[in-house]
Amino acid sequence: MRNDLFIDGIWVKSEKGGTIDVVNPATEEVFHQVAAGTADDVDAAVRAARKAFDQGEWPRMSGSQRGQYLRAIAEGIRNRLSELARLEVLDNGKPLPEAEWDIGDAAGCFDFYASLAEQLDNKPEEQIELPDDRFTSKVVKEPVGVAGAIIPWNYPLLMAAWKVAPALAAGCTMVLKPSELTSLTALELAAIAEEVGLPRGVLNVVTGLGSEAGQALTDHPGIDKLAFTGSVPTGSKVMAAAARDIKRVSLELGGKSPFVVFEDADVEQAVEWIMFGIFWNQGQVCSATSRVLVEQGLYEKLLSRLVEESGKITIGNGMDKGILLGPLVSAKQHKQVTDAVEAATQSGATLAAGGRRPDALQEGYYIEPTVLTDVPLESAAWTEEIFGPVVCVRPFATEAEAIALANDSRFGLAAAVMTKDDARGERVASALRAGIVWINCSQPTFTEAPWGGYKQSGIGRELGRWGLENYLETKQVTKYVTEARWGWYIKN
Repeated sequence: MRNDLFIDGIWVKSEKGGTIDVVNPATEEVFHQVAAGTADDVDAAVRAARKAFDQGEWPRMSGSQRGQYLRAIAEGIRNRLSELARLEVLDNGKPLPEAEWDIGDAAGCFDFYASLAEQLDNKPEEQIELPDDRFTSKVVKEPVGVAGAIIPWNYPLLMAAWKVAPALAAGCTMVLKPSELTSLTALELAAIAEEVGLPRGVLNVVTGLGSEAGQALTDHPGIDKLAFTGSVPTGSKVMAAAARDIKRVSLELGGKSPFVVFEDADVEQAVEWIMFGIFWNQGQVCSATSRVLVEQGLYEKLLSRLVEESGKITIGNGMDKGILLGPLVSAKQHKQVTDAVEAATQSGATLAAGGRRPDALQEGYYIEPTVLTDVPLESAAWTEEIFGPVVCVRPFATEAEAIALANDSRFGLAAAVMTKDDARGERVASALRAGIVWINCSQPTFTEAPWGGYKQSGIGRELGRWGLENYLETKQVTKYVTEARWGWYIKN
């Protein structure tokens, strides 16, 4: 396991920074340390990325040439899938099968953007039809420049891939700052980039605290574009910092996503998708469908089955076979989730299932799958992101009421609706104010489709061609094509 910084194509130590303990959330044991990068380290990384962009070959390569590097990185990830997945279990706590799924998706993300990079070579320049035939005009796409990316701890390598792959495909260079809680696979991504011969300075990885390395990255005048995934308060700070220099910015922030279940839905399928929507990755998912609205005729039956099935979920160390729910990522996160559950019950909510540490797991940051009912609409449990395996369930009487309750949120990242009535499913999906809407499912995510939210859930879209466009500027090139003089100041 690596513990140095990757700057300008080489591994370097932080001269002024200390170290950050890496804790296994399943055991609470410190098993490694990574460098606590400083503002000086960030400056060195930005200067390396700046030189690679302004003077280097990367943005001047063809898309096909860049695509070859991206495919090589994808292959490098696949060749080490088992190792990288185990690192993420140690680092993040998620069950091994989930980690393996994530690492496979990360490799697929690099392959996808390799294809889009190749397509850049084949796209004809867009010609603009003008009202004056003395001119021609075209639109070209160019890389935005040096990108700074700050990623969260819930999907360590996958979130890195979502930003690094499209940025490199576009011809940008990048400084990546992973979460201080889960930096290990980001460093291994740098090692893979080094192994495939990625030109120096194109990808730089600086580990460190958000208050030090993250702040230095957002404030650095050498950054052209900031891409951030994380909480709303931190996203607001990133946006404010970007505003000072008018940096380009994309933000993927929090959510409090609703899941509307109509009484014609199959109860077993509904329970399965509700559980997948809130217990996958221990509920530490920005799009988690944590507010479940159930039509009155199905409410009691669905709630009974949800409580029953939630109690069957196997909890434990993500390395152990058969585990479906691992620990939360850190002691801080565990306290935030347990405090949120306690506050919910104090506000009048009923604890229908879970809500406490399993008796057999006294070490590690574990909490049982938790189902809350009778949650007051004004309580934090209903309005704020808990980011844990906690779901709030309440009944509704009419479609209009369900839509109103679902949309009554400052967030708008995702939403879901379940019904056997296709017309109603489409109608409700259209009415839900969210950037991602699932019909008869929750959480499936495809690299080809756009990802991002309305309202305070963020700005811009990742994934698909929209992810590539995040890292491209649009340039107009207009040409005067006649030999006749313009004749405004100097008459013919």
